[in-house]
Amino acid sequence: MIDTVATLEPAKVANTLRKKQKSDGERSGNGSFDVQKVTKVYCTSFDSRIGRIYVASTERGVCKVSVPRESRKDFFDWLKKHFDLETIADNRARNKDVIDQLARYFNGKLAKFTCPIDLIGTPYQIRVWKELVKIPYGSTISYRSLARKVFTPNAFQAVGRANGANPLPIIIPCHRVLGSDGSLVGYSCGIKTKEFLLRLEGAIIV
Repeated sequence: MIDTVATLEPAKVANTLRKKQKSDGERSGNGSFDVQKVTKVYCTSFDSRIGRIYVASTERGVCKVSVPRESRKDFFDWLKKHFDLETIADNRARNKDVIDQLARYFNGKLAKFTCPIDLIGTPYQIRVWKELVKIPYGSTISYRSLARKVFTPNAFQAVGRANGANPLPIIIPCHRVLGSDGSLVGYSCGIKTKEFLLRLEGAIIV
């Protein structure tokens, strides 16, 4: 069924059972996720300066952005991991705000995203992601600095994993985190994309 709707062509109304994440929620005693209230997931795609981008939003806000290094399959695999899906709604209108803001960002006309977001991750991941949002446009920090900011100064690998699991790249700017020597390392969307984004923001001068 996922393969059928993954074309993002025919519009379909989808009811999904959201799996309760540890976004300050808790796992149940047996370690499994409780099922939250029924919600809808709205998906679409658009072409950007870096290629095809897939976007998904819930009623709360955008929950997933897949940049070109992630395939359409990767995008829907992520959705299947976090939602019980019967069908998916192909709805560009529901994602118009985030698409418009991403387009303005790529045109150098947006420095701060204001679209609502629905963060799906563990408490530690969300803590890291919220810290990433504080990094100003055109600025960078090191993994060491980021680890200190989330009060785990020696947890470089944990911070790196949280960055790699970021479901909203660009909006949550994990591309602004560099190695301690300033090297462009540890970006799940690809080093070339990271370099492009930092040059776009003026954080790297040719």
